[in-house]
Amino acid sequence: MTARTLSKGANLPVDAAAVHAVLTWSEGPGVPDVDASALLLDAGGRVRGDGDLVFYNQPRHTSGAVAHLGKRRDTGAVTDAVEVRLDALEPAVERVVLCASADGGTFGQVPGLALRLLDAGSGAELARFAMTATTETAFVGGELYPRQGRWRFRAVGQGYASGLAGLATDFGISVDEPRPVREAPPGPVPRAPTRPVRQAPVPPGPPARPVREGPRAGEERLPVDMRERLSLRKEQVAVSLRKHGAAGVTARVILVLDASGSMAAVYARGVVADVVERMAAVAAQLDDDGEMQAWTFASAPARLPDLRLGELPEWLRLHVRIGELGLFRRRKPKKGLLPGQVDMRDVGIQNEEQKVIAEVRAYVRAHPTTVPTLVLFFSDGGVYRDDEIERELRAAVDEPVFWQFVGLGRSSYGVLERFDTLPGRRVDNVGFFAVDDISGVPDQELYDRLLSEFPSWITAAGRAGVL
Repeated sequence: MTARTLSKGANLPVDAAAVHAVLTWSEGPGVPDVDASALLLDAGGRVRGDGDLVFYNQPRHTSGAVAHLGKRRDTGAVTDAVEVRLDALEPAVERVVLCASADGGTFGQVPGLALRLLDAGSGAELARFAMTATTETAFVGGELYPRQGRWRFRAVGQGYASGLAGLATDFGISVDEPRPVREAPPGPVPRAPTRPVRQAPVPPGPPARPVREGPRAGEERLPVDMRERLSLRKEQVAVSLRKHGAAGVTARVILVLDASGSMAAVYARGVVADVVERMAAVAAQLDDDGEMQAWTFASAPARLPDLRLGELPEWLRLHVRIGELGLFRRRKPKKGLLPGQVDMRDVGIQNEEQKVIAEVRAYVRAHPTTVPTLVLFFSDGGVYRDDEIERELRAAVDEPVFWQFVGLGRSSYGVLERFDTLPGRRVDNVGFFAVDDISGVPDQELYDRLLSEFPSWITAAGRAGVL
């Protein structure tokens, strides 16, 4: 194909299996740094989740079809490039938008700005689009899209004054970083007082062991106010279990915490630390040793140290953390990690629930117990790996695990919202509910919702031979 110089709005067919979209400009005094990026969009013109943005902080799409190649300098000219393997794009991807952002200035200060489209195999230039700008700090340079079974490239040249974050927001990326993220404080996280809850009459249930309401080993080491909250919450968990005919049930409890980029403000407000403290009461009541295994996840899963009740304040301080890597902030130098801490840069920022589900399943298989496992899975949504998540949870039907998902806000939860209606499972092994503000939900109401389906699953799983 002969190279063509395109004007704004012009398009041409692309026959190459893979292309390099190369930004090029001239560097010099006062010229801001420029970065190439790409957005993978569905038929509605939106991303499926934060993982559909490929850029310097997230250099490779999980499908492998799009990758940020990085900068090169040669005698005053600078390039930054993105590779798009058109033959490897997922069927749901209807468009790849090729973007640029300026760091430390505007595109009006960038001389010689152009977007070149190259055949990734031969290196031949297919098209060149020279761009002009004034006050813009982000640009859509061009886009790749299919027409009648053939890929095409269009020169767009649309500018944004709000930077990469503003551009990405327009296409559905979650940008929720209004303030610096802080780690959880060493002490308990304050929360609004909850109103007294009037307990409903408890229906009679089958005979069971006495409810465990005494202190666990290590609880005496907790700060007095935290110990008092834990004691009250354990009683509330016991009430919820009795309401559902499951008094005295024993279970292993596993905690999973979303650490994707859109969770930054939720961590900053102390919401996640508060959730963990409230879930510690569930483990204290259900688990014989009062411990919880715990995972965090975003692009990749990472197991956290087990949470022991007597170590709760220190555990919150050390391990309830969002990544040092923010969605639109440059990578920071690695900080020194304290013993047991996960390097959150390695966890990443996008939503890959299926990976942590698979890892938790593998852990349960490798560490069998005589009691069922309850997984408490907290996420703010942005779920888009529906097929992979469904395969994992369907495969888990015959495993002694109940998956309770809790949504932290009004986001897209994909297949998790539909699991109750999905046919073809011997037992319903998944529960889901979402709340706008979990900090405002009283403890008793939260535990009632959290434990509403677990007892019925125990009964159904026993009848089906899963337990």
